[in-house]
Amino acid sequence: MFRINNLFAVVLLPLLVIGSGNSLDFFQTYSEGDEPADAYTKLVTEAQAKTLAKQWKEAATLWERTTEINPTLARNWIQFANALYEAKEYRKAITAFEKWNELGASYAWDSTYSIACCYALLGEKQKALEWLEKALNLGYRDLKQAQTDPDFEAFRNDPKYRELVALVDTSKMSRNEGWRYDISHFAREIKRIHFDPYRNMSRAEFDAFIAKLNNEIPKLTDQQIIVRMMMLMQKLGDGHSSLRELPISKDKLLPVQFYLFKEGLFIITTATNENEDLLGSQVLRIGDKTVEQVMDALVPVISRDNKMWLKYISPIFMRNPVVLNGLGLIPSMEKVELTVRDIKGIMRTVTLTGNSGRPTPEWITVRSKTTTSEPLYLKKRTLNFWFEYLPESKTVFFQFNAVANSQEESLAVFCERLFKFINENDVERLVIDMRWNGGGNNFLNRPLVHGLISNQKINQRGKLFVIIGRNTFSAAMNGATEIGKHANPIFVGEPTGSSPNFVGETIRFDLPYSKITGSISDLYWQSSVAMDYRTWIAPELYAPPSFELFKANRDPAMEAITSYLQSK
Repeated sequence: MFRINNLFAVVLLPLLVIGSGNSLDFFQTYSEGDEPADAYTKLVTEAQAKTLAKQWKEAATLWERTTEINPTLARNWIQFANALYEAKEYRKAITAFEKWNELGASYAWDSTYSIACCYALLGEKQKALEWLEKALNLGYRDLKQAQTDPDFEAFRNDPKYRELVALVDTSKMSRNEGWRYDISHFAREIKRIHFDPYRNMSRAEFDAFIAKLNNEIPKLTDQQIIVRMMMLMQKLGDGHSSLRELPISKDKLLPVQFYLFKEGLFIITTATNENEDLLGSQVLRIGDKTVEQVMDALVPVISRDNKMWLKYISPIFMRNPVVLNGLGLIPSMEKVELTVRDIKGIMRTVTLTGNSGRPTPEWITVRSKTTTSEPLYLKKRTLNFWFEYLPESKTVFFQFNAVANSQEESLAVFCERLFKFINENDVERLVIDMRWNGGGNNFLNRPLVHGLISNQKINQRGKLFVIIGRNTFSAAMNGATEIGKHANPIFVGEPTGSSPNFVGETIRFDLPYSKITGSISDLYWQSSVAMDYRTWIAPELYAPPSFELFKANRDPAMEAITSYLQSK
């Protein structure tokens, strides 16, 4: 098993294993002593070739020579350590992994976990478990890997090992025992993984919250327990740490989709023809509570970086009877009573049963009967990225929906194609639409940011516009921040759902009794300068979503850009 298992190291690997090309230039500056630069380059090339061929003993010998020539370069130690591991030279590999750790090449838990594996394969159980515990205490991410790693096969039934990696059989536990185990494990994972679990509460407050919840389990419903766990996650103070999948809610969501516009909360899609008459209705009350009261009640359970995220997530929770019931807002977790003002202006009360899942493209939309053409921003939301040329305004509209490669094309290749089109055609401006972009892999943003910096044709004020919104989040937030920092955009739309600098990452955890899954954030992303304390990127051209424009297939952001250009 190749020991490199973290994103930082994976990003480095292309530089390490490519046998030719520009990557070699990167190594030449690190030659030391009497070794000629070309000889060192040849050595690295040979080591890379042996690694690719999985000729581990030969690779280890070559990588060892690179570390002798330049003992300061961490990436060579990474390759050396892994080659030794694969060659089954575990004792020597431990020393190389320790050097890797000393140089801070990646997360401290990564090399620490690898050392634990080496000791396990050497049959030294006590040391293996000591190093495994160190790795876990340092925030080792992949607990499932630790539970199933063949390197620990000999320890699978060892009580200490099972305790460390949370291998437990909950099938024979009572309800109270099962929930108490889940909550204990939940608390442990937050403490060991989160970037700073005590930013918004003290350790004593955290422990008191868990103790109180444990004591109250017998008198709480399952949904009330879940809501309290959500409250603890919210106290961590970031939008990535949250409960993700609630099995108790599966297929119990309302068969309608809500969206919060500047005019209020509206039903914009339905799952079936059965509720088609509700399309375009404004929701006035949920149960006996106003929409504003429900929004306020949801504030303590919604993990977030800023309050714009509430506008995005609250309507999602409003279609979840389990959460609404757990908060005491409605009497049942099976159905919800809504008071609406329908499209004809008639007020009425309807009861919807929670029998649905997430909205799909097949759902019926309020815009279905609109005769005007579909606006660009709603046209291809399922695609990660695409662009279209608007010849009448000499504008390229580029919708950037996910920071991820597509099956057909990488984001880097797409950016090459985008800028080539801009340079070779009569283009006066570029609009980048990031309002639906909830993130992805931040390391994929670079070709776009660099392409903008170097393209003087559109990297000018009034020629580059970036549409942002409440769902601009995570890696998309990094991208928007870097564009604002290094290029000359005019931001349009509404504030972003995150801040320029934020705690992020979605490190998964699983609770064995309840089967709830969630994520915990373990990194601080500083895409802006250190003293940037903005809660969001605010648009210069403010154009919040409007129900009347949405229903009419009009785009307030593009209309704001047009108006701005006409005023010049």
